[in-house]
Amino acid sequence: MFEKWAGEEARSFVMLPQSGSYREYYRITGRTKTALGAFNADEKENRAFIEFSKHFKEKDLSVPEVYAHNLEKHVYLQQDLGDVTLYSFLQGVRKEQSFPDDLLVFYKKTLKSLIDFQVKGGEGLDYDHCYPRQAFDRQSMLWDLHYFKYYFLKLARVPFDEQALEDDYHRLIDFLLEVEHNYFLYRDFQSRNIMVVNDEPWFIDYQGGRKGALQYDLASLLFDAKADIPNEIREELLDYYVDELQKHQTVDRPDFIRHYQGYVLIRIMQAMGAYGFRGFYEKKEHFLKSIPFAISNLKYLLDKVELGIELPTLFAALHNVCESEELKTIGQKSTTLTVYITSFSFKRGVPVDVSGNGGGFVFDCRAIHNPGRYPEYADKTGKDEEVITFFAKEPEMAEFLKDSFALVEKSVEKYISRGFQNLMVNFGCTGGQHRSVYSAEALATHLQHKYKVNVELKHVEQEMKKK
Repeated sequence: MFEKWAGEEARSFVMLPQSGSYREYYRITGRTKTALGAFNADEKENRAFIEFSKHFKEKDLSVPEVYAHNLEKHVYLQQDLGDVTLYSFLQGVRKEQSFPDDLLVFYKKTLKSLIDFQVKGGEGLDYDHCYPRQAFDRQSMLWDLHYFKYYFLKLARVPFDEQALEDDYHRLIDFLLEVEHNYFLYRDFQSRNIMVVNDEPWFIDYQGGRKGALQYDLASLLFDAKADIPNEIREELLDYYVDELQKHQTVDRPDFIRHYQGYVLIRIMQAMGAYGFRGFYEKKEHFLKSIPFAISNLKYLLDKVELGIELPTLFAALHNVCESEELKTIGQKSTTLTVYITSFSFKRGVPVDVSGNGGGFVFDCRAIHNPGRYPEYADKTGKDEEVITFFAKEPEMAEFLKDSFALVEKSVEKYISRGFQNLMVNFGCTGGQHRSVYSAEALATHLQHKYKVNVELKHVEQEMKKK
């Protein structure tokens, strides 16, 4: 598909780290062109993304172009917007609790563009493509609230009266549906779904979009848990959004903000349900690390929320969540650095950084004398004594390891001093059997003897052969 679109050979094919979805993305690069290939087994979700992208492009909104697709094979090819998300940009420029002016400016650009999406983007949109529902209606809200109940409250062992909680759920939904809800609702409008391209916001992952209220996406962005936006900045951005919205339509500011608080509430619960499912149920630790941030957001909201409706059982359960010492500390960072060391074959491409940090080191071992060229080593690996002896006689391997160790050590020492958690180091060769395996084993032994670090060693090619 790439070669047909690009008119040139695909020279590299690299899988990108997965985030919260089950979709797989691959960066495909040719001589002059690059694109992202996507695989997603959910055909209806693919169709929604492709049709929405076409519509938004026609509205001159900043979304990736879909170059080609094959829905039967569950794949499509889209414009490559790079690697800088708003979340990574935020992490790069913030120091502790600061919120630099250039970051505030970018958030305001994002909110201004969001209004275009919600108002202009929804005009003429065929909502029949929405999946799984055409609107964020009562049924959708109940799904989110039950998600929170079963995958967060119950798994976190927070007590509640089930029928009384269900009654509160319906009262909350009645309140939320009081406002107009015929705008385009992005559904997952958060910092990882906003790309920074030439200092402008571009939007991705809107395939879950549907009709809904303006307040929901605003709540999603400003209360994005791990973005950890200071409360005074949230208030400034909320005021900015309402001011910009008033340029498009009349806004009852007090009523808008009162319902906004309700949408913040349901969005936080939806997010916590996701953290519970992925963290408590699927045992994916990095989702648990978002829970303390979400609790902090929830506590701030409960201290100021004035919905004008009674939700005694729901609020009691939420207060119990906020007061749980176990939940406040769950997923807290370890002070020990983990170094992921991998050997691989360049035939399969560079391994994905499982920590989500985007890399570390990739060392190319192919310039070193290869024992794989000799029959007596054909069935051996870099862990076997015969191969170890072979490399002991090769000065170029010793020189290669000395140089690569020196580079890695500088990062290890800096990461330890700054409390970083993850570093990935990859050694690649032609077959992923001799040179790369030997080098990975040597670095693992070296680091374990010299530093107090966790080392996770993986030989990709050998594991593939076992399968």
